[in-house]
Amino acid sequence: MSADTRWMRACVECHMLGRVSLRDRKRARIRQTLVDAATELFESNGYDETTIADIAAEADIGTRTFFSYFASKEELLFPESDARVQAAVEAIASRGPGEGPAEVLLRALHKVGDDSDEMTSRLAALRLRLVRSVPVVRGRALQIQLDAQREIARHLAAAFPERLDEVSAAALTGAFVGAVTGALQVLLDDLDGLGDPAAIQEAVRRATDVALTPWLQASAWTAEPPRHGTA
Repeated sequence: MSADTRWMRACVECHMLGRVSLRDRKRARIRQTLVDAATELFESNGYDETTIADIAAEADIGTRTFFSYFASKEELLFPESDARVQAAVEAIASRGPGEGPAEVLLRALHKVGDDSDEMTSRLAALRLRLVRSVPVVRGRALQIQLDAQREIARHLAAAFPERLDEVSAAALTGAFVGAVTGALQVLLDDLDGLGDPAAIQEAVRRATDVALTPWLQASAWTAEPPRHGTA
């Protein structure tokens, strides 16, 4: 996906929330330009060797302006983390009458995969390499994951009070997020496979189906997840 396509998609997403102004479009374009510039520099020069000033110069903006878009250098590696959490929250809020917690999470995953190639992008592969090799990036990734799990679990418990308590909501969310993360760690190691985003998304969906099988097969819900081997 080209940079122009990505920033136009960001504008479309903004439009869904309200009227898009020229200012909104400009911010979306600059934000995406910064992400693209950082990706290029991190790959060519190395993460530690690349400064915020370098990224700002590559994007043709001032260093002070950079901080209007991102709080730190590592934030550039996680530009869509809030959008993924929001997709899950929206899926929970729009649940159908026969939809259970696991089905809601799977629907959110499908929507993210349909709306964005972020999980299968060049940036995703770079991020994985840096998470493994750069402590500050690893710390930021862990914090984002923990915050996301906490937020999603909170909404699940509130939406399904007769099926989930706080502990089981956290367990379900952890299984879901762990399946996605674990699958991507394996899949993104294969750089050749990045040319087939649909195959990666399908593999991630299979992983989540496996992780959530006990929940999906349950015929009746309680505060506890079904025991292994029961339906």
